[in-house]
Amino acid sequence: MKYNPNEIEAKWQKYWAENQTFAAVNNSEKPKHYVLDMFPYPSGAGLHVGHPLGYIASDVYARYKRHQGFNVLHPMGYDSFGLPAEQYAIQTGQRPEDTTSVNIDGGYDKEGNKIAGYRKQLDKIGFSFDWSREVRTSNPDYYKHTQWIFIQLFNSWYNKDNDKAEDISTLVAIFEKSGNATVNAVCDDAIAPFTSSEWNAFAKEQQEKVLLQYRLTYLAETEVNWCPGLGTVLANDEIVNGVSERGGFTVVRKKMTQWSMRISAYAERLLQGLNDIDWSESIKESQRNWIGKSFGATVEFNIQNSEAKIAVFTTRPDTIFGVTFMTLAPEHELVAQITTPEQKEAISNYIEKTSKRSERERMADVKTISGVFTGAYAEHPFTKEPIPVWIGDYVLAGYGTGAVMAVPCGDERDYAFANFFKGQSGMPAIKNIFDKDISEAAFGSKDGFKLVDSDFLNGLGYKEGTYKAIEALEKINQGKGKTNYRLRDAVFSRQRYWGEPFPVYYVNGLPQMIDATHLPIVLPEVEKYLPTEDGLPPLGNAEVWAWDTTKNEVVNTDLVDHLTVFPLELNTMPGWAGSSFYWMRYMDPKNENEFASKEALAYWESVDLYIGGNEHATGHLLYSRFWNKFLKDKGFAPTEEPFKKLINQGMILGTSAFVYQAVQFEKEGALDVFMSSNYFKGSVDLTSDKNILWDNYKEIFLKRGLTKEQVDYVVFRKIHADVSMVNSSDELDIEAFKKWREDYKDAEFICDENGKYIVGREVEKMSKSKYNVVTPDDICNEYGADTLRLYEMFLGPLEQAKPWNTAGISGVFGFLKKLCRLYFDEHNLIVTDAVPTKDNLKTLHKTIKKVADDIENFSFNTSVSQFMICVNELSTQGCHSRAILEPLAIVISPYAPHIAEELWSLLGNKGSIATVPFPVFEPKHLIESSKEYPVSFNGKMRFTIELPLDLTKDQIEEIIMKDERTIKQLEGRIPNKVIIVPGKIINLVG
Repeated sequence: MKYNPNEIEAKWQKYWAENQTFAAVNNSEKPKHYVLDMFPYPSGAGLHVGHPLGYIASDVYARYKRHQGFNVLHPMGYDSFGLPAEQYAIQTGQRPEDTTSVNIDGGYDKEGNKIAGYRKQLDKIGFSFDWSREVRTSNPDYYKHTQWIFIQLFNSWYNKDNDKAEDISTLVAIFEKSGNATVNAVCDDAIAPFTSSEWNAFAKEQQEKVLLQYRLTYLAETEVNWCPGLGTVLANDEIVNGVSERGGFTVVRKKMTQWSMRISAYAERLLQGLNDIDWSESIKESQRNWIGKSFGATVEFNIQNSEAKIAVFTTRPDTIFGVTFMTLAPEHELVAQITTPEQKEAISNYIEKTSKRSERERMADVKTISGVFTGAYAEHPFTKEPIPVWIGDYVLAGYGTGAVMAVPCGDERDYAFANFFKGQSGMPAIKNIFDKDISEAAFGSKDGFKLVDSDFLNGLGYKEGTYKAIEALEKINQGKGKTNYRLRDAVFSRQRYWGEPFPVYYVNGLPQMIDATHLPIVLPEVEKYLPTEDGLPPLGNAEVWAWDTTKNEVVNTDLVDHLTVFPLELNTMPGWAGSSFYWMRYMDPKNENEFASKEALAYWESVDLYIGGNEHATGHLLYSRFWNKFLKDKGFAPTEEPFKKLINQGMILGTSAFVYQAVQFEKEGALDVFMSSNYFKGSVDLTSDKNILWDNYKEIFLKRGLTKEQVDYVVFRKIHADVSMVNSSDELDIEAFKKWREDYKDAEFICDENGKYIVGREVEKMSKSKYNVVTPDDICNEYGADTLRLYEMFLGPLEQAKPWNTAGISGVFGFLKKLCRLYFDEHNLIVTDAVPTKDNLKTLHKTIKKVADDIENFSFNTSVSQFMICVNELSTQGCHSRAILEPLAIVISPYAPHIAEELWSLLGNKGSIATVPFPVFEPKHLIESSKEYPVSFNGKMRFTIELPLDLTKDQIEEIIMKDERTIKQLEGRIPNKVIIVPGKIINLVG
């Protein structure tokens, strides 16, 4: 018999599918265990070898738990809405629903290229997923529930007294009875107070406007990254070097009215919940930092000659007497109001310049110092001295109050800012309030100082000074103590097509929820997925996208009369909407009436093991915890936290290829001109000599309408190219690149002196967005899925990043063939009923213990090593005993399930190996009853002898002295000394 992985694996994959081997039930006498993977985005060309790393690990664990007798829920689905799928559709000129379907189920794209499909790829690797529970976030039967949860959020407010979300009706009842004076809610700032009689006298529209200030999801004007060239808002990671990753268009900061969610209401619970879950400390710390809890004070600074006030939050109220200037975010609403006429032009120019930098860029750039004096002065709350007010892009409108009281003697950034603008009008000298030298740097410590030149705070340290400063600020009504969180409310709108439609229509500009009985509101057909000509989101192109309140259905947009037919929301939900509750939908995926029944939720409760990438630390993992806590408040989710244990698998690294594209900002977008990475003698500084560009390639730039002066401002941005278009010499296939995307078809390439375009190379995360992927299909076809599974686990510790290298795959394949040779030769099964030897049992039980411990500790790579040791030892021992090889098949089955099933079947067993009890480790087989002693004469080992370990020294000496080999070595002599260390050595001296 020959090991034929393709034949064996196809056989057992078919068996599992036909017999629903891995289907979980929602009620069982077995204990439950829920093992979950972060589900994939089905965009582009399918799975790459980086995806299965976490999936294989979770599958090993899920299979092991089945062997232990658990009812295991191990589901899989697709996060099929979102930007990646939409971008792929736009690039290829296809409908997102079509490309998503083909990418999941397989088929052919519009060019006739065969797409394997995620499902077929996943099945080919032999995962034990319960496919009867598959979900797709872009299916209406799924996003119906996403829309329903949005409605629940809209109809809720956060009661700080009860520390939970409540129905909005309870808030209305309070307003009707006593107004809002006593309401302790998470809500908008500066809500005007009203009495119960005033509330009851408000018109319905006015009441709705007030309630919007309290709802957990609400409309608000927020700062966003607006890309006019693409007509959409971009996330920070979609912006590279100040321009859009797609197309190279200018991105500016802009205020837009968008849906937001009050995740900030849950800040403290999100923080405290980290103490109750088994997650890595690094992920917990990422979330703690993102939530950013701090204690300090809000301080109000009056603006001289104005009614305006600047509110700041500071964690260092003890340094209040060290304030020498203030800095506002350029977007701060007060800037226009307080700027003097003399400074107006400089302020306007600076704001325009700053609007082209993303928040991420501004936060990360600690070297660049820039700002402008507004000409206005605030008033110190205690001394009444004038404090100049500046704007600077290191202050962000969305963080805190968007204003900073600058204490340069105690803060490095303020110190650098003050020194940079030293001597200019509006920048006073740095005032030192510490008994420390600040001539070279700010003193930023909270310890080891006494305050000086600080009036009533003189002589105090940080803690005493903080409380005394807050007490004084509260006395003069210009501040109060406050616990603050850095966590901001989450923007929940996207100006895109491929996302969940909001169940919202508008009456007189105010949002109304569509009744849940009419859900889902299905995404309409549109001709194109780009914004309308007047800048509306893509849904503005829909011809049938209005809500008829009499028919309760979506109707033609032309029928809008604002009486019974109203416009629907044009934005869609973000990519994280559907992934914020999907683990609960898996519990009861066929339920049409609710996202999951109470019974299913009560049985499965929460995820026992969650495996996925750490890139989701402050995105998906934070949002999903927020939604889970909200659903718990509303009586739906049974637990406070969704994921008990989280493991982040390390990245599989690939070698990316880069091309270098010309960008001229005045042209509002990237040019279709690319320069070889080695053009300037191997340098990647592609802007070092502008004259070369104009002198040698003038015609290229003239064709694109550029002058020499404009070419002087051409820069080159690094963008990914598909590695499949690059040969082993790093040379780009230019024709293939031109055909890759529509906007590259007329591209021109500045090649090197050999006429070749050489790409740049870099090792980074393997990702479809980086076009550096290697697919698992070829490996499965050549070596089999069991080889791939073992190899990926063998690469190294699960949580570490690992470069992809196929050099070791053949060795793993060889190991599987050697394993098979224990069971059968080229003709027949060779397993016998022979009684196993002591060594056989020792090898087996050593492996049982090691593998069980490794799986429990997620040390999968060392299990693979143990398998190899085990097979080598059994081969050397000539073991073909059923008593050893039958349990061995079970032990290896979580890792290599196909060959394990085949061996189990060949041994005459019926059914699947998947739920056969895991072998029990028996320690007695590892206890040594004898020892092989080295016997030395004058320190030189001459022979070995195996003796029982319970012999005394005298007994050992008697046996050794009577041994024929000893008699021969001594040749009649009597040794001077016999040294015996029981269990270790025997040495005869003299």
